[in-house]
Amino acid sequence: MYWEEKSAPEQPVTVDTMVDVVFTMVCRLLPQDHAHALATAVTAVLPWLAADPRCGVHTVHVAESGNGWQRPGDMLHPSRRTKLMLRVTRERIEDTRVLCGQCLSVNGHELLVKDLVDTRAMSTLTTLFSRYIVSPDAQDESAFLDEVARTLNSLGIKPRKLLCGRAQTLGTDRQPLTTRSLMVAELEVEEALLLQQHGLGSHRFMGCGLFIPHKSIKKVGADKDPV
Repeated sequence: MYWEEKSAPEQPVTVDTMVDVVFTMVCRLLPQDHAHALATAVTAVLPWLAADPRCGVHTVHVAESGNGWQRPGDMLHPSRRTKLMLRVTRERIEDTRVLCGQCLSVNGHELLVKDLVDTRAMSTLTTLFSRYIVSPDAQDESAFLDEVARTLNSLGIKPRKLLCGRAQTLGTDRQPLTTRSLMVAELEVEEALLLQQHGLGSHRFMGCGLFIPHKSIKKVGADKDPV
């Protein structure tokens, strides 16, 4: 008789070179289009961050409305619970503490960085979202998704479900960047970890191409922020 018990699935090897460091902050107003200004202010204090293409500054996002969180017009009103978050290599965690106590000028608006309160490893959730992926100006949705699929394949990631948002621009000190939001769903755990570690596309220092976890592709379109 031949008898083979079903073996337990192998646990994924977590590649943990990257982490998100989370700071409390105080800021009354921020422009919605603040990615470049915020990244410029942060990298003036942490110049090494811009030199590593894996690292970046997450843009600040607040709720649409309710409980004092407002998004009127072109300005954001951060609440006391709004956080500043950077993606850095694990060995750089302590180096980011120099930000604590710094008052940054973001397009003329003061942002006081207070305490480093958390470090977050990359998530094992298998649906990921990036608010901004840089795209050529003339590239339509189909061409954008084809290029994303090719790039993911080159990383050893097999894309199963991709959902992108409409084109939007981000200001820089040169010409504006055309970007699209992107959701990647039904990844393997190892693929999700790899994509968060590696990122996608250019301008990651200003938050483009950085992926964050999302619970389900069914609950949100790619034009909306994950919950």
